[in-house]
Amino acid sequence: MRRDAVLKEIEQMMGLVPSFFKSLPDSSLEEEWQLFKKVQVEDTAIPAKYRELIGVGLAAVMKCRYCSYFHTEMAKLYGATNAEIEDAVHFAKASSGWSTYINGIQTDYELFKAEIDEACEHIRQSQMSETRRF
Repeated sequence: MRRDAVLKEIEQMMGLVPSFFKSLPDSSLEEEWQLFKKVQVEDTAIPAKYRELIGVGLAAVMKCRYCSYFHTEMAKLYGATNAEIEDAVHFAKASSGWSTYINGIQTDYELFKAEIDEACEHIRQSQMSETRRF
C-alpha cells in the first residue's frame, strides 16, 4: 500500500493522522499501521477496556507519559472508570515492586513455582467449598 493510502486509512479511522504516524519512514509505515490496528483497535480475546487497562499499568511501570496518556484516554473511551484506572496502576505498582524484590534477593525459582502452584490449588479448593455451601 502506498504511503498516501495508508495515511488516508489512518485519517478515516482516527479523524486525523497523528504525528507519530507521519514520522514513520515509508519502509515501515504500512507495517506499523497494520500492527497498531491489530493490537490496539481490532477485537481480540481480551475486550478493549481491559486491554487498555493493561496498557495503563504497563505505561505506569515504563514511566512513559505518551503511553500513559494514550492508554488512559482509550480506557476511558471504552468505559473504564477512574477507580478501574487507579486499580490498574496500583496493580502494576505492586507487581513491579514484588518483581524487583524477589529478583533482587534471588528467590529460588523452582521453589517459587511450587509454592504458587500449592497456593493456587488451595484457593481453587476453597472456592469450590464456597460454591457448594450455597
